[in-house]
Amino acid sequence: QVQLVESGGGLVRPGGSLRLSCAASGDIVRIYAMGWYRQAPGKQRELVASIRSGVANYADSMKGRSTITRDIANKTVFLQMNSLKPDDTAVYYCNAEIGNWLDVNYRVADYWGQGTQVTVSA
Repeated sequence: QVQLVESGGGLVRPGGSLRLSCAASGDIVRIYAMGWYRQAPGKQRELVASIRSGVANYADSMKGRSTITRDIANKTVFLQMNSLKPDDTAVYYCNAEIGNWLDVNYRVADYWGQGTQVTVSA
């Protein structure tokens, strides 16, 4: 089994900053990519940022306001978000593309964390 555990969400005022963390553990052979998605009430889940082989990708809405980094040794991904706006309010989910063995078969699959609430409000 694979677990993704997020932390760092909370309530922040507009213009403030938050740093989200996500640690992967369990049956992991290789992590190919990690990223963050978010889902606001009544909206579809959307990509915030992802990182693969050291290359970061950001949603247009987060470019210039966020930085995604990985600690490969500790199987952890971080998302630093600055200049937060009320529109950034959502549940933020960690995602990882992970390879592991299922019996004698090697498979690569997407895994999700349980989500962490980010609320931007005065």
